[in-house]
Amino acid sequence: MKKEQVVNCQFSVWYPLFKKHTIKSLILPLPQNVIEYLLDDGTLVVSGSSENSYQRSQINNSDSEDEGDVQWSDDETTTVVTAPEFPEFNSKVQEAINSLDGCVFPKLNWSAPRDANWIALNSSLQCQSLSDIFLLFKSSDFITHDLTQPFHQCNDDSPDPVINYELVLRKWSELIPGGEFRCFVKENKLIGISQRDYTQYYQHISKQETSISSSILQFFKDTIQHQFPDEDFVLDVYRDSVGRVWLIDFNPFGEVTDSLLFTWEELMSENKLAASYTDDTTLQDGPAFRYTTSEVTVQPSPCLSYRIPRDFLDLSTGEDAYKLMDFLKLQKGQQEAEDSEEDTESAVNTP
Repeated sequence: MKKEQVVNCQFSVWYPLFKKHTIKSLILPLPQNVIEYLLDDGTLVVSGSSENSYQRSQINNSDSEDEGDVQWSDDETTTVVTAPEFPEFNSKVQEAINSLDGCVFPKLNWSAPRDANWIALNSSLQCQSLSDIFLLFKSSDFITHDLTQPFHQCNDDSPDPVINYELVLRKWSELIPGGEFRCFVKENKLIGISQRDYTQYYQHISKQETSISSSILQFFKDTIQHQFPDEDFVLDVYRDSVGRVWLIDFNPFGEVTDSLLFTWEELMSENKLAASYTDDTTLQDGPAFRYTTSEVTVQPSPCLSYRIPRDFLDLSTGEDAYKLMDFLKLQKGQQEAEDSEEDTESAVNTP
């Protein structure tokens, strides 16, 4: 995966080329002070909301007085943390949201905050204001990745291209998860199609396997093939109830993109992928098509891991060796304390 491929998958690069085949969207430049706010790891106070301050109280053992936002009393300290405000940017965002019928799906140059929908009141990525967007963005690892490591896993040593970050607002559309598919393109050839929401079983996909595959392949040939700047890429599409296919997004052809029901080893090797094709002869000359075949194979959503504290996840996977060592030391200390208490009780109870 090359850095140029990542750059070409930015929304503002491909949207003008395929505007009539995708959802209506607006693109706003992201000011530097907004980027700094999104990357701030301090107290989460959502800018632009009616509740734009947070009060934190703690025991006060000092008789001194400080100035500023810290208010002192005899018993406790109350710190009022106020979110930064972006009136000009807020006005532009609200104007754009209103022009898109009042509800939008937000994202940055590449990613949407899909890993943070659990924090929203409606558990949805539907936003009606800048404060809704900020809540999702400041809670999303996907957004942080866009802002800090956009060229992660690229294998060329060239300097990182300069990125002009943008807020993308897409008109809210109720898409049925069973209609979303991810397509893998290599050397301008569609080699694989995967059910996007592979954690669920959708009966209509198995019944319409041939028509779904052929309609997506035809859409690719008519609309996408040789029109995108690269010859290796991944695209997400949506097939509606009448069989029309819509373009949703582009992604780099590499491990930074989720391969879903394929493996990147298969996708990189045409021979391995060809060997996995279905026995259905109607698909032999087309892309490999994979989907969840029954409720028995249903899996939990991979985004569920983002709903637990990061420390817990690091411990469970062993990714942070120091956290694991501290945890084992703590366990050992607790065990030694319990053993000591048992020995003491045994000594006291012994006649």
